[in-house]
Amino acid sequence: MPSAIPRGTLTQMFFETVERYGYKDACFRCKAGGAWHTLTHAEVLQRVVRTGLALQRLGVRRGDRVAILSENRPGWAVADFACLCIGATNVPVYPTLPPNQIRYILRDSGARAIFASSAPQTAKIREIRGELPELKHVIAMDRDATGDGVIGLWDLYALGAQAEAAGEGADFRSVALATQPDDVATIIYTSGTTGDPKGVMLTHDNIWFNVKSALRHFDLGPTDVTLSFLPLSHILERMAGHYGFFCVGATINYAESIDTIPQNLVEVRPTLVTSVPRLYEKMYARAHENALAGNFLKKRLFHWAKGVGNRWADDVIERRRPPLAVRAQYALASRLVFSKIRARTGGRLRYFVSGGAPLSPDVARFFFAAGLPIYEGYGLTETSPVIALAHPGQMRLGTVGKAIDEVEVHIADDGEILTRGRHVMAGYFNLPDATHDVLGADGWFRTGDIGEMDGDGYLRITDRKKDLIVTAGGKNVAPQPIEGRAKTSKFVANAVMLGDKRPFCVMLVVPQFEQLERWANHRNLVYADRDGLIRHTDVQAKIEREVFRHLDGLARYEMPKKVLLLEHDFTIESGDLTPTLKVRRRLVEKKYQRKIDALYAEGTAAPVD
Repeated sequence: MPSAIPRGTLTQMFFETVERYGYKDACFRCKAGGAWHTLTHAEVLQRVVRTGLALQRLGVRRGDRVAILSENRPGWAVADFACLCIGATNVPVYPTLPPNQIRYILRDSGARAIFASSAPQTAKIREIRGELPELKHVIAMDRDATGDGVIGLWDLYALGAQAEAAGEGADFRSVALATQPDDVATIIYTSGTTGDPKGVMLTHDNIWFNVKSALRHFDLGPTDVTLSFLPLSHILERMAGHYGFFCVGATINYAESIDTIPQNLVEVRPTLVTSVPRLYEKMYARAHENALAGNFLKKRLFHWAKGVGNRWADDVIERRRPPLAVRAQYALASRLVFSKIRARTGGRLRYFVSGGAPLSPDVARFFFAAGLPIYEGYGLTETSPVIALAHPGQMRLGTVGKAIDEVEVHIADDGEILTRGRHVMAGYFNLPDATHDVLGADGWFRTGDIGEMDGDGYLRITDRKKDLIVTAGGKNVAPQPIEGRAKTSKFVANAVMLGDKRPFCVMLVVPQFEQLERWANHRNLVYADRDGLIRHTDVQAKIEREVFRHLDGLARYEMPKKVLLLEHDFTIESGDLTPTLKVRRRLVEKKYQRKIDALYAEGTAAPVD
């Protein structure tokens, strides 16, 4: 058994890392003005100290809450470490949130100060600031984001430099290291698929333990490079892409935006990347799209390579030696087909890490065969986040691996996953009743997820307990894996299964309009706009064929009997998605209630028993 992980703090991790890897040329990198700019560990330390001292001069004290409203960038990381070092509890806020949702988080947490990245973000704060009496300071990271009542980050650094020159920083390190493992490091507000978000209190040791336990299974070090684009407000990127990669000395590059990820991958040439399944689904669909857009020989070559890769991957994952003929064919497939896919990630990526939602086994198998293994993990904000994690030498398709070291997992009688250990949150901020509902006196946390564990300890997630569909015939249907399979079609941008208390299930589908329009134009279909396109009977039949083809093999009661095409995709702005891109299915169902009711009223599908 591995030795026990000692208790620790994130401030301890910060100073140890700066000392250990101070020789490196790069700690953080970001792109501006068409060029990549670098911060060394020494520069990061200086900015953290000066930011912390300046916050103290502004009146921020240990235990105060400080919010961070920003995209991924070095300033986010500096603000985070500065708050931790002075004992302030930071509150990350998704930059995609509208003002009313930001107001709720700032008011509920009682934030005393907030870092805001850009002019659009400071504009949001100006709109709601009059309703936030506790908020005393707004700090803008961009020079064009200042104005009345907004401090520029460069002015904050200057204030910190004055404090440093006055000797106020002499005990900065000792004060930071006086932080205790059980001190609350951060309050992260959950996405809130139903009701108001809750503030999850995570201690220093919660996250420290999770980082140390997860890293035991990966060979990472200062030569590794990552591209950070999953929001740092998301606990997965915070734990892995921020603290985890930082503490091993890896160089963290911040993507310019979601739209530039393909370009940034080639520029940065990362060795590891953390993301959610939607990225991998899009890459999978794009690989198929590129192959099918070629001539007959290119299509044949791709499908041959995929078949060979699947046979090779299944053997290797199950630790069997592939037959000689398969190994020889795979070597050729890798050189002719898979090498091109690897090149699109920069050519030196060792593996991906996936979390936040179930990953389709077909997608995982394809990327493993391409030499880009995706190691899937499972967890929640309330568990810091990792509960279970696949890793090199321990991977089984369709599962999220085994529980990480020193974490207990138990499957309740109703199938709910329970977990216990140092990764479990301290509780919900100011919500003792809600905390009691999920966290028992014995330390077992109720995840709200349904799953099962095989004889070897591999955990398989079925779905969210509240998302399970129970048809009128009493059949239980887990929608997320089915939706994931549908989205592997290049014609499907998004999909939502519905059918609770109904005679059968239906699926709402947002087409991938670029692909669909190309298909329709090739067939000379006549339509005026996208609404007309999705109403076309040939188009409806095409999407239904695509969906049913990708769902082949499901039980009859799991198959959607009808498909409803939607003109507009789900977005955060429309309220259909959470900031972590989870579908608020209850709101979506309400939004399209009349169209859904009409599907069932047609009565062309018989109930499934």
